Amino acid sequence: MAKGLRLVLFGPPGAGKGTQTRLLSGHLEVQAISTGDLFRSNLQRQTPLGLRASEYMNQGILVPDEVTIDIVLEKVMSLNSDDGFILDGFPRNPIQASALEEALDRRSRPVDLVIFIDVPDEELVRRLGGRLMCRNCQTPYTMEEDGQPEGAANRVCDSCGGDLYQRDDDSPAAVSKRIEVYHSETLPVLDFYRDKGLLARVDGVAAVEKVHNRVLKQIQRVSKTEDRE
Repeated sequence: MAKGLRLVLFGPPGAGKGTQTRLLSGHLEVQAISTGDLFRSNLQRQTPLGLRASEYMNQGILVPDEVTIDIVLEKVMSLNSDDGFILDGFPRNPIQASALEEALDRRSRPVDLVIFIDVPDEELVRRLGGRLMCRNCQTPYTMEEDGQPEGAANRVCDSCGGDLYQRDDDSPAAVSKRIEVYHSETLPVLDFYRDKGLLARVDGVAAVEKVHNRVLKQIQRVSKTEDRE
């Protein structure tokens, strides 16, 4: 499999992008770049970008595109030109997608593949409504029918020992709103990458390992194409 692949993992909230990003990062030995992690890091370190973002977050409003773009591109453009990465949570709209493409074209090399993890709305509602997150490492857990999170005894994270909780934006009303916003604002990114021949769809309704194998098959197709070239 080719080294240094540059990937974007795309999909609706609850599709499992974060889980697949962690698995792929280890498998491909490339850096995972999560928008959420970058925001938290900048806020904790009180960087100029973090302070700009906090002005909006403290008011409960969305961080503008220009601030989000600056935070993500600062990280992406710090990598060497032959380094690979996996982007999780960015780009969220065509404006961000264009900014990423322009930056990479100027100073580095472009994205190799955009993997779209496709999950129906009804499954997203089920997943998010029964999801718990670790307060420390943000690992997601799914609630079972008995009310206990799968793989986490006593509601404690099996990765770091942190407490598990349900995010406010995983409440039923918030979930419906997040899916609505995804359809209206984020889904058009698919057309941006489809027109460039970079989009690969993966059925995300399956066990984590099975979805992971489906993703790897799409990546292997890109790798084989590069090898032929």
